Amino acid sequence: MKISQLIKSFVTSMTAISILAGCATAGKDVVGTYVSPTQFSNYDCDQVRQEMMRVSSRVNQLSGRLDEAASNDKTIGVVGAILFWPALFALGGTKGQEAELARLKGEYDALQAVSTQKKCI
Repeated sequence: MKISQLIKSFVTSMTAISILAGCATAGKDVVGTYVSPTQFSNYDCDQVRQEMMRVSSRVNQLSGRLDEAASNDKTIGVVGAILFWPALFALGGTKGQEAELARLKGEYDALQAVSTQKKCI
C-alpha cells in the first residue's frame, strides 16, 4: 500500500470516528422528560413561582454550558480530523448535563401545569 493511500485511509477513519464520537447536544435541542405535576400539587402559588424561578435559572445555566460544549465539539472535530486525531476523544462528555436539563425542562412543564390548575398569576 502506498503512503498516500495509507494517509487517505487514516484521514477517512478519523473523519468517521469524529462523526461517530457523539458531540454534545445544544441546550435548545434537549427535550424535556415527563415529570408528574402531582409532586408539586401541595405547593401554594408562591412556592410554585419560586420553584419555577429556580428551575428556570438552572435550565438557562445548563443550556449555556451545553451550547458552549456543542460549539467546542464542532471545532475539536474539525481540528481533530485534520490535524490532531487524539483530540477527537475529547468530544462529548456532557450526557449527565443533558439528562439533568431534560429533567429540569420536565419539572418546569409540570410546575406550569400546577400553576395553571391553581390559577396562579
